[in-house]
Amino acid sequence: MSLPTMETLAGGRWIGGGDWIDVFDPADVREPYLRVPALTAGQVTAIYAGAEAGFAVWRAMPAITRSAILAKASALLRIRNAEIAGAIVRENGKSPAEARVEAEKAADFFEYYAGVGRQEYGSLIHDVRPDTRTGYQREPLGVVLAVTPWNDPLITPARKLAPALAAGNAVVLKPASETPTSALHLARALHDAGVPAGVVNVVTGRTAEISDALLNDPRIAAVSFTGGNEVGEALRVRLAARGVRFQSELGGKNASVVLAGANLPKAAAAVVAAAFGQAGQRCTATSRLLVDRAVHDGFLPLLLAEVRKLRLGPLVSRAQQRSVVAHIDLAVKQGAVVELGGGEVPGPGCHVEPTVLTGVTADMDVWREEVFGPVLAVRVVDGLDEAITAVNDTRYGLAAAVFTDSLAAAHRFLAEVDCGQIAVNTTTSGWDVHQPFGGFRDSGSPFKEQGPEAMRFYTKVKTFAIHFGS
Repeated sequence: MSLPTMETLAGGRWIGGGDWIDVFDPADVREPYLRVPALTAGQVTAIYAGAEAGFAVWRAMPAITRSAILAKASALLRIRNAEIAGAIVRENGKSPAEARVEAEKAADFFEYYAGVGRQEYGSLIHDVRPDTRTGYQREPLGVVLAVTPWNDPLITPARKLAPALAAGNAVVLKPASETPTSALHLARALHDAGVPAGVVNVVTGRTAEISDALLNDPRIAAVSFTGGNEVGEALRVRLAARGVRFQSELGGKNASVVLAGANLPKAAAAVVAAAFGQAGQRCTATSRLLVDRAVHDGFLPLLLAEVRKLRLGPLVSRAQQRSVVAHIDLAVKQGAVVELGGGEVPGPGCHVEPTVLTGVTADMDVWREEVFGPVLAVRVVDGLDEAITAVNDTRYGLAAAVFTDSLAAAHRFLAEVDCGQIAVNTTTSGWDVHQPFGGFRDSGSPFKEQGPEAMRFYTKVKTFAIHFGS
């Protein structure tokens, strides 16, 4: 029996392929359930030609008209929430509740940037010359390539496409091959909302076969990438030689700190939500936990009790499942103690038990390297000074949280922890669409995503002076 297929959007048309990529449900990976086109290098090059033509039309369109189209796309995403959430569950393994929130947040992005697209796009500047009006204006870059991962298959494309389109750019989107259908639903909403041909395109294909065509096209003005550090660094170097603007959101090794005086039950619930939501497959997930020695013995049982309540969905693939289990096994070999969980769940799905490790030291791989799964490593610290030092002792700088009843400790943590996102008495995840998002150091580039800051990446500044005297 032939599998169902989904076509991809290229140059304003929905196209199939001579070859297809299988898509699997991580809850049961014995057989694929769907296929998407495996585009060729030649088709990718044609997509860039269409995107260039689409950009000329889109940038000339009044910003108010563009905003109306984005607002309509937002409305369509809300109307289709149940269908799109079902696709996220099927291809990614998120719970239905997590998937519905993701679909709603994607709509939020287009609603927000539809508003941003109606706001001022420049400013006037004083000039010493008489009879001269000087200022600057922001303009779109051109064709933007967006490369997105499998862990947030709808939110991450929305986070990139909404500001890129609001600024007047055309976009070529390359979603992860494990989770392409969410991106196709997003493209369908934008297409149905009236985005002109070539402005939004989705490349589904095998990276090894199309990477040169995808990355080397001279029409690329900017690349926004979310994914692993190794690939991100290779892209940064590759694109720098051509002067292509590059934005990256990379890995994290996020820490939460529980200090003496914190509300321990609330801290335990928040840490577990941050560590194990989406089965730990979030860049902002808490994977390191530092507990003040004064409250450690009282806190750990509360933490374990919260973890025992969990029923996690699958990881995205067998490969990811094997990777997470290998991290746990290595941690045990290096001396960590499994307090809870510790292995894969047998069956047709890609499940790993929620795992809590104690006896972890700073030199263990599980404390240093991103696991990207339901694994929480716990260490004891003595007070705030030692906690801040331990939080910063990493090459990453994405997110950190502190749980405390001390306003002074909260302000010191905010001032001294070198991360792009700081939380006090709440989880390391959960940033909203209008709040700038991004990390420091090896967690990403200086360009922030979300909020008004995102428009800085997707625009260039043109300064002008007009002499109106005789």
